[in-house]
Amino acid sequence: MSGSEMADVLVGGKHVREAVAHCVKTLSGVPSSRWGARAGDLEWTCWESLEHLADDLLTYALRFGLENPMDVPRVPLRLSSDRAAGPVNVIFGDAVAGPEGLLTAVEACGGLLASVVDSTAPDVLAPHVFGASDPEGFAAMGVAETLVHTYDIALGLERDGVPPDDLSRRALVRLFPDVPLTDDASSTLLWATGRIGSPERPRRTSWRWYGAPRPSR
Repeated sequence: MSGSEMADVLVGGKHVREAVAHCVKTLSGVPSSRWGARAGDLEWTCWESLEHLADDLLTYALRFGLENPMDVPRVPLRLSSDRAAGPVNVIFGDAVAGPEGLLTAVEACGGLLASVVDSTAPDVLAPHVFGASDPEGFAAMGVAETLVHTYDIALGLERDGVPPDDLSRRALVRLFPDVPLTDDASSTLLWATGRIGSPERPRRTSWRWYGAPRPSR
C-alpha cells in the first residue's frame, strides 16, 4: 500500500465524531415509548443498546487517561446492570432526560474519545480484550461500535441505520484485515460483525476484530 493510500485509511478523532453525528441524526426524534423495543437481533432494548454504546466510547477514552495504560487491564469502576439480561455498564442514561438526553451523553462520550485519541502519542498502547491497540485502533473501534449499534437500534426503531460507506471502509481496513471488501463497504462491515448474511456469504455466528497497530501486522 502506498503512503498516500495509508494516509487515506487513517482513523482519528474526526471520524469518531462523524460516526457519532450519524448516530444522533439517525436516532433523534423517536418518542420515548418506542425505546423499549428490541435492538435488531440483540437481547437488549434500543435504550440499553444506546447506553452500551455510550459506555464503550467512554471506557475506550478512559484507557488513555492513564500515564501507563498497559499497566492497568481495566479502569476499576463499578459495573452494574438494570436487569439480568441487560448490558453491564459503568454509566447509564437519565430516564427523565429521555432518548434525546441519552443521545447527548453518547455525543459527549464520543467527543471525549475523539479528543483523547487525537492528543495521545500514536505509539502508546492500551489493553483490549482482542489485544493491545494504539489510539488509531481505539478510534476505529469507536467508529465500528457506533456504526453497528446505530444499525441495531435503528432496526428496532424502524429507522434507516445503514452505516456511511466511507466510515465503514475505514473501520474495515483498520480492524478487519481478514475480511475482503465485497459489494459496498457498509454491507461488508455489517456482514463482518455478524449483522447480515446472504446465500453467497452466510451470516457469521462469531467474529472479532484486530486492533494491533498496522506496522506490526
